[in-house]
Amino acid sequence: MNIDLKDLGAQLAAQFQDLQGRQPGQWPLAPRLLCAAGVMALVAVLGYFFYWSGQFETQEQGAAEEQRLREEYRVKMAQAINLEALQAQKAQVDQYVVRLEKQLPSKSEMADLLSDINQAGVGRGLQFELFKPGAEVVRDYYAELPIDIKVVGKYDDVGAFAADMANLPRIVTLNNMAVSGKDGSLQLEAVAKTFRYLDPDEIAAQKKKAREEKMKKQKGGA
Repeated sequence: MNIDLKDLGAQLAAQFQDLQGRQPGQWPLAPRLLCAAGVMALVAVLGYFFYWSGQFETQEQGAAEEQRLREEYRVKMAQAINLEALQAQKAQVDQYVVRLEKQLPSKSEMADLLSDINQAGVGRGLQFELFKPGAEVVRDYYAELPIDIKVVGKYDDVGAFAADMANLPRIVTLNNMAVSGKDGSLQLEAVAKTFRYLDPDEIAAQKKKAREEKMKKQKGGA
């Protein structure tokens, strides 16, 4: 059976003529099918932008939340499995912190510590040419006191004095050390730093200061 495409095209084109003034239900088959396809496409586009896109976004958010919860569950499960080990580590850290705190004098004990440093040098037969505490530097939970020292004595005595600083019951460090000879003796210049813990009022003041500085930065950046 031969189909004349030219005649078929003419027949379809004829169906689209004289549609004005006629109800769509009275249109020939081809215009009605084309109109139905257009309506379906319009409904699909409107449905996507006004309904399905929101559903897709909600689905993606739900999938991301599910992934987050799965990761959180995995982490918490690992923590639960290792709970005893973590508790043991925490206990060790707490013990270490307690030992360090015992090595930090209180504000009232600083004078005794300075005296201990001085006596350590005198006990080794050293001569102090300089022993000058500097300005205290307050940190978050502790304060640092630098002391400029200059001692003169025999080589062995100066070395023993440096070792004595490390063996004091409180934390004392020697920084910026410079050694030189002087009249047949050895001269040691250094900055001895000792530390103390802050009392509750000082810690509260530091936290308040930190909050105020943070607020100033936020206001400045606004």
